Amino acid sequence: MTTNTAYSATAPDRTEIDALQAPTVVEFGANWCGYCQAAQAPIAAAFARHPGVRHIRIEDGKGRKLGRSFGVKLWPTLIFLNEGREVARLVRPVEAKAIAEALARIDTEA
Repeated sequence: MTTNTAYSATAPDRTEIDALQAPTVVEFGANWCGYCQAAQAPIAAAFARHPGVRHIRIEDGKGRKLGRSFGVKLWPTLIFLNEGREVARLVRPVEAKAIAEALARIDTEA
């Protein structure tokens, strides 16, 4: 399966994110961001062992309400949610191991 690495310009409302019951990772970044591009390989490697976790990529930046509601300041920022609540957060991850450890905290099927 090919992983979509593009960040979506349209974001759901915070209430929609908070209502998610399934394990979910919300990734904030920008398509042109070098840190975001460099993180894609370790993110993909970690997610390969957690296919049941929903992964939402959201373009962040000035005036983007969803990122501000989570206090995002650097990209990429990964927010790990279980039943709509933040369980873990990684900022500028560089290793698949740290991502996999955070995924294990929300993925009960793994």
